[in-house]
Amino acid sequence: MKIDARKFQVPEGETVHLRKWATRVKPVYHSKKDYQALLADHVAQLCEQQKLLYASNSHALLIIFQAMDAAGKDGAIAHVMSGVDPQGCQVYSYKHPSAQELRHDFLWRTTRDLPERGQIGIYNRSYYEEVLIVRVHPNLLISEAGPGPERKHVWRDRYRSIVDQEAHLTRNGTRIIKFFLHLSKEEQRKRLLARIDDADKNWKFDLGDVQERKYWDQYMEAYEECLSATSTKAAPWHIVPADDKKNTRLFVSQIILDAMDDLKLSYPRATQNQKRKLARIRKHLGK
Repeated sequence: MKIDARKFQVPEGETVHLRKWATRVKPVYHSKKDYQALLADHVAQLCEQQKLLYASNSHALLIIFQAMDAAGKDGAIAHVMSGVDPQGCQVYSYKHPSAQELRHDFLWRTTRDLPERGQIGIYNRSYYEEVLIVRVHPNLLISEAGPGPERKHVWRDRYRSIVDQEAHLTRNGTRIIKFFLHLSKEEQRKRLLARIDDADKNWKFDLGDVQERKYWDQYMEAYEECLSATSTKAAPWHIVPADDKKNTRLFVSQIILDAMDDLKLSYPRATQNQKRKLARIRKHLGK
């Protein structure tokens, strides 16, 4: 079954109003068994596409996940990328910047982790935190290098830096796929309660997640401005409904597959000279 995931893409220049974007849509699966079969098919296709990505050595893939707490970023990464060769894929999770990172510009620490050609890099949160959490808590700017919170156009300038960086990466062969997992406040409440009530999920609970719920409206405003300012034709945002985790994973995997298909990857063809060398080697090994 082919899922049409284009409806989740934010067109360049569109002003995003998140209340108009669904957090839950009709399931594309009919049962748990059907979901498992669909996901398994996507995982198998991604495995084949990763082999092509590595062999062709012409592009890199950068996948970015942003969301409110408990939206399912970890689960989406774990399930969707479960069949990918670990040697060709690396996941980076960005927490509070270190002292060294704070002495550099806000893009520095993530730039260090960009994937090489033939590789997949996944950012679980990213440089976008610098126009999201830092915007909701502008006092964090005080500890960062460069002009402080008094700078008049700090957010506009950061959006521009991000768009310029992503355009540069795209021109040089890095395909960027950006996901905002759109979770409702009520669903987040249920998931946080589950982390308290289920002993096996207690380790996931963080009091800070509850504290940040107080700023829900401010976060939605920050996300709306960010998504509007930084969704481009080359590196568009995808606003994926996140209240149903199974649906989310199927949408995410389909969007990644579509992007990799667009690269038109293929295995390198041997030149005539290489074929002659291989024939000589084959003759030698056949003795």
